Amino acid sequence: MKDVVQVLANLSTLVFVVSSMLSLGLSLTLEQILNPLRDLGFVGRVLLANFVLVPLVAYLLKTIIPLDPSLGIGLILLATAAGAPFLPKLAQVSKGNVPLSVGLMVLLMVVTVFYMPIVLPLLLPGVQVNPLEIARSLIILMLIPLALGLLIHARYRPIADLLQPYMAQASSTSLVMIFVLILVLNIQSVLNTFGSGALLAALLLIGASLGIGYGLMGQSMDVKLVSALGTAQRNGAAAMVVATSNFGDDPNVLTMILVGLLFMLAILMGLAGEIGRRASEPTS
Repeated sequence: MKDVVQVLANLSTLVFVVSSMLSLGLSLTLEQILNPLRDLGFVGRVLLANFVLVPLVAYLLKTIIPLDPSLGIGLILLATAAGAPFLPKLAQVSKGNVPLSVGLMVLLMVVTVFYMPIVLPLLLPGVQVNPLEIARSLIILMLIPLALGLLIHARYRPIADLLQPYMAQASSTSLVMIFVLILVLNIQSVLNTFGSGALLAALLLIGASLGIGYGLMGQSMDVKLVSALGTAQRNGAAAMVVATSNFGDDPNVLTMILVGLLFMLAILMGLAGEIGRRASEPTS
């Protein structure tokens, strides 16, 4: 039974990532995605938040909280991986700037591929990271569907308008399935972390990351919101690639990543939903 649930979880993740990227590409233009990245000050602050401050927070948490060494490794892997495919969905739910979220996701994802092989051996001596392993899944599952959607939107607009609602619905449905199935698969692992400090570390990392992403982005609420969500939602796929290739015989490393991802998904989706609800309310 567990094997069936695992297959369904993997399939749901595949459907979510591909349908999300297609849906975004079918509704946006390349100019809309790239335009925010022309602000070098914004790009610099985003890179500082995601690749300096968040990993630093994780390192401090690992040092201060009495975590099992394996859980601490998982926390570091999660903190050093940015550019999650969930970010555009969070932006959609919060009624935020979706084109900005896509541009930010692509930027963070590309930098992660080059960043993790350089930084992780410094933070975790002995770890070896193959950037091609990380890049392959991100390119195939995210960049190619996004590019295909953009091409269809640019060349065949009526087809894009027809397909986009179906892709959006597939994305939303598969996201719910991902959360339920991953929780079912890993409920015992989550329960086993009670008293280990893992839950506290995950919550503090999420809270600190939200604050960092929000606080560094100047006055624009639109930018602050997307940056906060993008900084707090880490790239679990990249973290898991490194974990399985380096710590496949240590289940606690993967458990920490899964616990962090579940909390991120639940907390940030709830937060995005509340922000979106308030944005939809008529003002007096």
